[in-house]
Amino acid sequence: MAVPETGPVLLVGCGNMAGSMLRGWLAAGLDPAQVTAVEPNAASVPAGVTHLSMLPPDGASPAIVMLGVKPQKLDEVAPALAPLLAPETILLSILAGTELGSLRARFPAPRAIVRVMPNMPAAIGRGVLALHADGLEPAGRELVAAMMGALGLVEWIGDERLFDAVTALSGSGPAFLFRFIDALGKAGAALGLPADQAARMALATVGGAAALAEASDADPGTLAERVASPGGSTRKGLDVLDRTLDTLLEDTLVAAERRNAELAAETR
Repeated sequence: MAVPETGPVLLVGCGNMAGSMLRGWLAAGLDPAQVTAVEPNAASVPAGVTHLSMLPPDGASPAIVMLGVKPQKLDEVAPALAPLLAPETILLSILAGTELGSLRARFPAPRAIVRVMPNMPAAIGRGVLALHADGLEPAGRELVAAMMGALGLVEWIGDERLFDAVTALSGSGPAFLFRFIDALGKAGAALGLPADQAARMALATVGGAAALAEASDADPGTLAERVASPGGSTRKGLDVLDRTLDTLLEDTLVAAERRNAELAAETR
């Protein structure tokens, strides 16, 4: 999906996540000449994008501003950023745990503020992007949805209180899956396979299984049962996983969700 015409875009922060989104937009056709990134580390800003080490004292209001700093840095950037925003500016925030009310308290000018929870695969157009908006008119909603659609699956979240859960599931989810891939390869090596070979096989196994799950009409639980013959080796392995996996993942998401709630309290 191509990126629609947006007008000037300002990124405040261009670290791992914001940089991944920007690279995804550029790959989908966004003109880098439209983009300015405020980022201390110039090496993280893609070629062709205007780089600033700090916010300018004045200038024309961008059409779209995306906040990509750490939540703890919000009060450092807000005093300089707020005067640059106009009522028609669409403010996007990818700050984990930072609620709309906290954003409105610091940025009163924009009519539209959108919380966005992306994840790292957005860089290759395979991300998950959860959105919750306030004050966004239909044309703006269409524009934001098209921008995020260039990066992957777009899901609108009606209840902002669910954003902590979204962050735990899809925002943090790639890290959990990366850890699983790593552990799967290490388990193969523990059985005697060369470590590099086991790592390659684990990565390809997970990638292939995910692609199959996406292409199948069956849900992942059903697909697992299709692989597991009664009394076979897969069934024996699943018996071990099934004793602990659901509880382990629930505990993992709860821990991440709880930290998001703590971040929200810190930025109120």
